[in-house]
Parts: sequence; structure tokens; C-alpha cells
Amino acid sequence: MSANSFDARSTLQVGDESYEIFRLDKVEGSARLPYSLKVLLENLLRTEDGANITADHIRALGNWDSQAQPSQEIQFTPARVIMQDFTGVPCVVDLATMREAVKELGGDPAKVNPLSPAELVIDHSVIADKFGTKDAFGQNVELEYGRNKERYQFLRWGQTAFDDFKVVPPGTGIVHQVNIEHLARTVMVRGGQAYPDTLVGTDSHTTMVNGLGVLGWGVGGIEAEAAMLGQPVSMLIPRVVGFKLTGELPAGTTATDLVLTITEMLRKHGVVGKFVEFYGEGVAATSLANRATIGNMSPEFGSTAAIFPIDGETLNYLKLTGRSEQQVALVEAYAKEQGLWLDPAAEPDFSEKLELDLSTVVPSIAGPKRPQDRIVLADAKAQFERDVLNYVSTADEAGEESFPASDAPAASNGVPSNPVTVTAPDGSTYTIDHGAVTVAAITSCTNTSNPYVMVAAALVAKKAVEKGLTRKPWVKTTLAPGSKVVTDYFDKAGLTPYLDKVGFNLVGYGCTTCIGNSGPLPEEVSKAVNDHDLAVTSVLSGNRNFEGRINPDVKMNYLASPPLVVAYALAGSMKVDITKDALGTDTDGNPVFLKDIWPSEAEVNDVVANAIGEDMFNKSYQDVFAGDAQWQALPIPTGNTFEWDAESTYVRKPPYFEGMTMETTPVTDIAGARVLAKLGDSVTTDHISPAGAIKADTPAGQYLTEHGVERRDFNSYGSRRGNHEVMIRGTFANIRLRNQIAPGTEGGFTRDFTQADAPVSFIYDASQNYQAAGIPLVILGGKEYGSGSSRDWAAKGTALLGVKAVITESYERIHRSNLIGMGVLPLQFPAGQSADSLGLTGEETFSIAGITELNEGTTPSTVKVTTDTGVEFDAVVRIDTPGEADYYRNGGIMQYVLRSLIRK
Repeated sequence: MSANSFDARSTLQVGDESYEIFRLDKVEGSARLPYSLKVLLENLLRTEDGANITADHIRALGNWDSQAQPSQEIQFTPARVIMQDFTGVPCVVDLATMREAVKELGGDPAKVNPLSPAELVIDHSVIADKFGTKDAFGQNVELEYGRNKERYQFLRWGQTAFDDFKVVPPGTGIVHQVNIEHLARTVMVRGGQAYPDTLVGTDSHTTMVNGLGVLGWGVGGIEAEAAMLGQPVSMLIPRVVGFKLTGELPAGTTATDLVLTITEMLRKHGVVGKFVEFYGEGVAATSLANRATIGNMSPEFGSTAAIFPIDGETLNYLKLTGRSEQQVALVEAYAKEQGLWLDPAAEPDFSEKLELDLSTVVPSIAGPKRPQDRIVLADAKAQFERDVLNYVSTADEAGEESFPASDAPAASNGVPSNPVTVTAPDGSTYTIDHGAVTVAAITSCTNTSNPYVMVAAALVAKKAVEKGLTRKPWVKTTLAPGSKVVTDYFDKAGLTPYLDKVGFNLVGYGCTTCIGNSGPLPEEVSKAVNDHDLAVTSVLSGNRNFEGRINPDVKMNYLASPPLVVAYALAGSMKVDITKDALGTDTDGNPVFLKDIWPSEAEVNDVVANAIGEDMFNKSYQDVFAGDAQWQALPIPTGNTFEWDAESTYVRKPPYFEGMTMETTPVTDIAGARVLAKLGDSVTTDHISPAGAIKADTPAGQYLTEHGVERRDFNSYGSRRGNHEVMIRGTFANIRLRNQIAPGTEGGFTRDFTQADAPVSFIYDASQNYQAAGIPLVILGGKEYGSGSSRDWAAKGTALLGVKAVITESYERIHRSNLIGMGVLPLQFPAGQSADSLGLTGEETFSIAGITELNEGTTPSTVKVTTDTGVEFDAVVRIDTPGEADYYRNGGIMQYVLRSLIRK
């Protein structure tokens, strides 16, 4: 029950139903607030308890100073939690472990139970092993169940053991698309109350739902667990960046081109830790699908959320996707009653403002390693020729001399060239070179939820087939829609056969290539690439193209719209200027250009209007939690505590609560620490905790081999996140990681200073030696440390390796929070300083003093860092809220929550 200090409790009548609401207009100043802060204000009004959430907090939000730096802490209580299986499995593992820990400490294990709806969609496990055939989907599903039976049994147990926890089984769709098409409420109804649907999710792209007017963002799994157990999310009232949209997209451009433009603009502007909110006349002209595409890419430009207010377009989408008449009516009535309805002419009070005329957007791609590195499509060939110099070995074939790449013997017009003849299984031959497109994937939530770009891709395929074109033989082509609705409308429009004919057969309903589950390249292609060190490429309709993420054989990765993915599969190389050069020849030998097969806007709109209907969504989601016969046949244990299998290599009981007592241990300063890794800028959570393939000659591969797992059954790091033994060994094991302490190496290597001469060794092995010797560890990093996925294992692995502090120039929001959640201290170099400017090599011994001030109930703004080489500096403490300080004092967020549950 709310304390209701502002007399905001009221009633809203919608048809025959009556709902309790908390009126925003009862708080002075609320009318001028941006949409996103109005949602937060309602959250505080409804959850005001006089302790954690007080009238002063509500007043502070009503009096929000748009120009002030964030300083006011509030407690946000999300209405629900959403998870995907890579991050969700460790969440459920932690909850199961927490139940046992509560029992051991004398509490009631049943208290460990979601207090708000928690929904998990299994979408990250399908791997595109099979492709290019009509039965690829069925074969990949069989392989998925074979590899993941233990995980799926565990999740089915969780569905029976925990209240208000539901699982969407495999083969249904991608979590964010399932969210906007079915799970999202826009306005929530629970216990007779109506209030804005809000959420946190264990995937950074949770922000896709912002396109529906739902405020939510990605958090680490450990923060999501706390939210499930009733802990509010501690946050500072953020700055809100208003992004004004005007005009309309020109013909020939797509939502992907728009979102890559927005990503580039906002990453340059700087929006980390801020909300972005779209307003203006151009919003009304932006389809819901395009809004969702923009919201999805929020992590790529760094904002916490990227939201659109509710309007008629929102209602139309809710109707189309099968929401009930009463629900749609409630959304409209509630939004208009609470001032949450879009007024295209209004301009709320924003902290900062940007503007984009949609008519200036041009066709674009992004790459070769970051989503914000936009390239105008017409410049793609020239930019590739410059970028490839960073990926090609400059030694000649004899290995006797080294040249700048542009001067190397094997070069054509200054562009590196190393043509290799490949023999296909059918005996035919072809030639590949640097720049060959070896993966072309229509994949990921970003674009597969958008029918306009998906239909455009299918129409490109249709026109290509009619001209006699098909993919180049070295291109692995895959289609992985975000829901079954996509294949339904392809079938209804008669477009599926054309996609099949150019090789884009259905491989699965899941993230596949975008998460690193592209599957292996054909053996002959992989061998040619590795034997000749070719810098080959992937083109995918995803949101992430970080180094080492897509495929271990592929060095350069490009994000593109689905129709451009098809076009690049036809062209087969990044050395082709697809805006000018022929993609191939027709049946009469005439050149075929992109303009010849690009559909008009009218053609796309006609298919969308005639092939997509409400009945498709009703059919796809009518029994979405039941699963197929394979899912239902999985045997599961019973009981409210899990029966751990000592032989399992997928699900093991983690060590977080071993030796834990009800009393906290005082935090201590750090002395005699060594550097485990010294890293550069833009180190992502993929670099720290990769999700993709496990190599046999790594500590994780060796562990699996020792436990009797065959190489073909290694699966991925992402699928084994329920086994801490694998994940510790995989931490900092990305094949593209460059640890400056071990120059000349690439991958999970460091130098081990516990041994004479400090030899190069695996990071895991060195960590074990350091921990055995009682030596604490630190990580040194650059700017944007921890960008990318909301990957809790990037923090869990760091903590379990014995790292006590991370010192960087700046952090991305989620990873900094996750580090605190695992009891690791996040520090920053003084403004303008870096490891290099301070002369740090990583070979020093570090001491950090002043941390103990936290034991007195306060958080120091800085701590003193000294080294044995005489370097001294005051590091900024990035524990940003009192709630985070509580987590750190408890040794982590899980320990804090567990103690709180037992004391209740």
C-alpha cells in the first residue's frame, strides 16, 4: 500500500472495468516532465512506503532540474523482469543456490521466489549449423535439444518450482520480439491497479520495448535477480536527452539506415547513463516497427533507454498483435488521463537536445567492428580497402621480410590480395580473397521484428531469382526470424520459395549469428581462410559486430539491413561497390545491378498490408508457454530445491555463498595487488566473457575434455553459463583480446609474476597461482570499459578470478553496476589521465587505500592508489548510490538480498 502523501490515489473507468490509478497531476511540476520521468514519477507515487521511497523523493522528481548533474537517488520498482536463456540460466541457478543458502542460514527457502512476473524466452541456444536446405530448421532444433537437454530440464524445473516464473520454450522467437508482440502490456493491471508497464531485462536490448512506450532497460542477471525478489533498482534521476525527429525517410532507405545514423549521432554526442526520448512531428510519421528498431539499438549508442511516448500508432500495433479490445482501450484511456499521450507539437523540459531530419538519411552499413562506425553505402568499398590493412598480415609468404600492407608483394592497386582457389564438395572450384563475404545472415531482434525490412529482403530475393541470380558459393546464408509470424507472412505472400532459392532457408527462430551462434563455415572455406590467413567478412542484420563475436574465422563484420544482407550474399565480397558494380549477370549474360532488384516503397507496403494480420499473432501466441512435444517430454526433478548432478558440465552449484554468515565482513584496503590484464579502449563484455565457440586448446576446452566432453559437443560459452567452472576459464578468453602485459599475444593470455621471469600463461592459470599465493588482482582499462551486452558473467568471472578492483578511464553503465554486484570495486583514473599517461606498464605492484571509509557508512569520492614504482594518483570511486554501497559492503548484491530475505 502506498503512503499516498500527495492524495494521488484515484479511479479510472474504462468500459465496464474500474482501475485504481495514481494521478500524476497531483505532483507539482509533473506536466513539464519528459514522458520517461512521468513513468518514474508514477512508480514512486504507487510504491511510496515512507522509508525507501518517501514524499521527498517524489517532490525531487517533480522539481527535477533538467540542467543539473544527476545526484538524487531514487528506488525504481519495475513491474516485471524478462530474461533470455544465456543470461537467464545463471539467474535461475543463483536463485536455486540462494534457496539452499537460506535454508543453511536458518531461513525459509520458499522466500526465494519472484515477487513480480518473470518471463524467460529461450532464444540464444540455437546454432546455425545447418543452412541452405529445406530441412535446416528441423536439423538445428534437433541439435539444439541434444546439446542443451540439461539446461532445458533445469529451466523446466524452475518453471514448476518458482511462482510467477514462465518460460517460452525453444523454437518460438527472439526474446525482444516476443516481448513487443505478446508479453508487453504497455499498461499493466495487477491487483486491481493500472499502471505503466515497466521492466528490467537480462539482455541489453530489452530497450526494444521502449518503442511501445514501455520504460525498461537491460541489467545484469544479478540485478535482475534482486528485482525478481522485490528489491527496487537503485538509480539516480537521469538526464534526459530530447531527440527531435522531423520529416520522413526518403525512398530507398530503411529503418536500419535510420538507426545506424542515430547510433552514430548519439555515440558522438555522449549519452551513457542518460535517457533518450524521441519527440516532434517526425515521431508520428515513424512506424511502430521503426520505433522498436531504434529502441533496440539503445545499448549501441550507450543510453539507458530510448523511448517513444504512446500514441495512435501504439494502439494500432497492439490491435494488430492480438491484444484484447479492453487492453487497447485501457492503454488509450490511461495514457490520455495521465498526460502520457504523444503531443507532436509539445516540447517537454529536456536536459539536452538533438535533431534529425529523416529526409537526410542515406543507405548505410556499419563496421568492421563497432555498431557506431557508420559507413555510407556508396563509400563501403573504399572504406573496406582502408580498413582491411589493419587485418592483413604484412609478412611475405617466405616470412623473411615485413612490409606495410599496402606495399606487400601480394597487392592490387594498393589493396591486399591473396586469391585462393577452393574446391567445393561437388568438385567445382571458386576463388576467394580478402573481403570475401563468408557469412550473410538475416538475424537478430533489431531487424527481424520489422516487417518492412524483412519484406524488402524477400522481395530482393524474388527479383534476384527472376534475374537468374543466387548467392556466391562461399557465402553461408541464414534466415533466423524473431518469431513465427515472420515465416507466416512470407508464406502468405508467396515469398518463401525465393528466399530458399538464394540460400536464405529458415535455420531457426533465435539470435543465431548476432550472438555468435553462426555455426561453422563450410570446411573447405574455413580451411582456406585459416591456411592463408584471409581477412574475410560477415554481413548481418544485427546490432553487434564486435571482434571475435560473429565467427572465429571471420575478422571483419558489418551491420546492414536485411535487403542489403541479401545483396551482399549475391555480390560475395566487400570489394564490390554494390551501389555501382554489377552483383552478377542475368540468364542472358547482362549485368544486374542493385537498382534492378531493389523493391519500391509501394511494393513493400503492399505486401505488409495484405500479408500480415491479427490472426497470425493469435495463432503463434495462443499457447506460447506450452512448448512442443520435445519440450513437454523433458524429465524434470521435483521439489523446491534443485537436485544438482555432480557429473553435469552445464549446471553446477556456484560458490558465491560458501562460508557466508549473517554478519558482514568489514571491507578492507587492497595491498600488494598484481595486474591480471592491462587493456585498451572499447573493451566489451564480449572481450571479457565471450559467448561464442569454445576452442579445444583453451582452459575451458581442456576442462570439458577432462570431463569426457567430445569436441563436437563443446557448444558455446553462452550455453554453459550455468557452469561456473567453464565460465571462469572463459573469462578474458576472447580470441581477439589484446592484453598489453603480454605483447604479441591475442586471446586469454597474461604474464604470471608468481613465477621466475614472469612467463606468458593463460589468464585462468595465472589467476589460480595468484589466488593460491594470496595475491589480490586488479584490471587496468581505457575508455568505455564493459560496453555491449548486459553480461553478468563478465563481472562474475572477473570476481571469481580474484580481481578486487578495476581501474579504467570510463565505464558503460551496466558493467560498472555488475562489478559492484559481485563485490569488485570500480575505480576511474583522474580526469584526463590514463594508465599510459601515468606511465603504468602493468608490471607494478598496486596498493589502494581509503576503501575502509565504506565501513563507516559513507562512500569516499576518491581512494589513494600507489605502486612500487612510485606512481601515485587519486582514483575516483564509481560507487554512485547509497544502495550500491550497501551491496559492496555485503560482498555483493546476492549476499545483500539473501540477508534481507532472512531478516524479514
